[in-house]
Amino acid sequence: MQRTFHAGFSLIEVMVVVAIIGLLASIAIPGYQDYVKTGNAAEAPANLANCRVQAEQFYQDNFTYVGFVCTPSDARYFDYAVQDQTATTYTLTATGKGSMSNFSFSVNQDNQKSSVFDGTSGASCWLTSSTGNC
Repeated sequence: MQRTFHAGFSLIEVMVVVAIIGLLASIAIPGYQDYVKTGNAAEAPANLANCRVQAEQFYQDNFTYVGFVCTPSDARYFDYAVQDQTATTYTLTATGKGSMSNFSFSVNQDNQKSSVFDGTSGASCWLTSSTGNC
C-alpha cells in the first residue's frame, strides 16, 4: 500500500489566520481613523489663526471689521464664516464637513477660543485630540 502526501493548508488553519487578521484589523482601523481625523482637524486652527491676522490687518486699514471675509484657499475639511460682525467685534468659525462633521472651532476679536473635537467640547481652547487636551 502506497501513502500519498498532500501539501497545503487545511480549512481550519486558513480560518485561524483569517480570525487573527480580523482581530488585528479591528484594533488598527479605529486607531488609524482617529489619526486621520486629528491630522485633518489641524486645518481649522491654522486657517483661523491666519484669518484672525487678516481681520486685524483689515481693521487697521478700515477701522472696522464690517466687510471682512475669511476665505482660506486651502480649505478642504471645514467651512469658514465670519459671524457676529460689527465695527469692533467678530467671531470666526470653522465648521467641519463630511467625515469631520463632529468638529468645530471658533475665535473672536479678543482671541477667546472654543472648539468641539469629535464631540468633545473645549470651552476656552482649541482641542488637539479627543482626550480633551489643548
